[in-house]
Amino acid sequence: MSPHQSSPGPSAPLLFANARLIDPARGRETRGGLLVAEGRIADLGPGLTPDAAPEGARVIDCGGDVLAPGLIDMQAFVGEPGAEHRETIASATLAAAAGGVTTLVATTSTLPAVDDPAVVDFVLRRARDTGRVRVLPMAALTKGREGKEIAELGLLQQAGAVAFFDGARSVRNALVMRRAMSYARDFGALVVHFTQDADLAGGVMNEGDFALRLGLAGVPREAEAVMLDRDLRLVALTGARYHASILTTTLSLDAMRAAKDVGLPVTCGVTINHLTLNENDIGDYRSFLKLRPPLRHEEERKALAAALAEGLIDVIVSDHDPQDVETKRLPFAEAEFGAIGIETMLAAGIRLVHSGDISLPKLLAAMSSRPAEILGLEQGRLKKGAPADLIRFDPDEPFVVDPEKLHSRCRNTPFDGALLQGVVKMTVVAGEIVHEATS
Repeated sequence: MSPHQSSPGPSAPLLFANARLIDPARGRETRGGLLVAEGRIADLGPGLTPDAAPEGARVIDCGGDVLAPGLIDMQAFVGEPGAEHRETIASATLAAAAGGVTTLVATTSTLPAVDDPAVVDFVLRRARDTGRVRVLPMAALTKGREGKEIAELGLLQQAGAVAFFDGARSVRNALVMRRAMSYARDFGALVVHFTQDADLAGGVMNEGDFALRLGLAGVPREAEAVMLDRDLRLVALTGARYHASILTTTLSLDAMRAAKDVGLPVTCGVTINHLTLNENDIGDYRSFLKLRPPLRHEEERKALAAALAEGLIDVIVSDHDPQDVETKRLPFAEAEFGAIGIETMLAAGIRLVHSGDISLPKLLAAMSSRPAEILGLEQGRLKKGAPADLIRFDPDEPFVVDPEKLHSRCRNTPFDGALLQGVVKMTVVAGEIVHEATS
């Protein structure tokens, strides 16, 4: 089965009643019900009440909770193959279901890299056998993710790869990048790129006064902007579809705005961490907040939130990157980069809603309908006939993040002990309940 298709749904229908229905694809919000049958949305609207439930259906009274499309996380590390000690598809999808994520787009930072059709097939088979939610693999843009030789993009796409990405490694050679873009354009494929000049980005946190006070080497904003500027010029040259995986600075936002204004086929993402945290949160050398790219100044964070509300930033990703104790509980400069985030992405994002930075439908659009549009998926919308990938959650219900209760194999959450709002009560994939919170 193609990853773009819905898997068969269960025979028993589900009727969600008394729900706050949010369709982020159209920016619409209504009160009513939604009926799921045969893995798809059969009906929805204000007039759909429990009386309309077909025989044998389970009726779920949402009590005014939000019912929305399941989230699509466009950048998450799932561990397999080769790094099962950090994460497995089973554990990653369990965390995803608990966080309202119904589709995970898996990165290529595995051993071996996802640069062969056989590895793409392995990920798809493992996801089918052990996963709770949909898993769509990206494939490497270059062989071994080494940035030297283009991977077999056509064969990888035929095997089921939804995009091409070298992970947190930028392709340094402009000629290789140009050829990769041209090749991808011929297949209508999406090039995803991590925009960071490795020669400039030799530090461990954002360059500035705070880094000086901590005595840590900094990463200048220009390390991101230089690489993005190059890439955007190559997009203009080749016409390839291009997605900047993570943007974190106003320099990058200005460049992306200019590219979109002239009609280039470009999109961009931001991590939930960069939207809701800043460099000051590192505090006393908290290594769980050592990220790549680094957390920026508060003014940059505010600019990212404004760009998201404006629609300049297209998607929010978790950038889920589990690291074990041996690599994280070290002096800050020696610790590995990365944080887990699938399970807390929605709740952390709701911080922006409660602070007035963005509306809930727009937040959900960046986590569901917009990723679906970019990847060409059916999911991400509430309408008749769409796949029944759904989440029910209460955006106001508070909870404290306890790392021991998270479902990832690692515990390196930047929100350790944080008070968040947005309890996911139910997650449905293709009409099947894959997560249901216990009261």
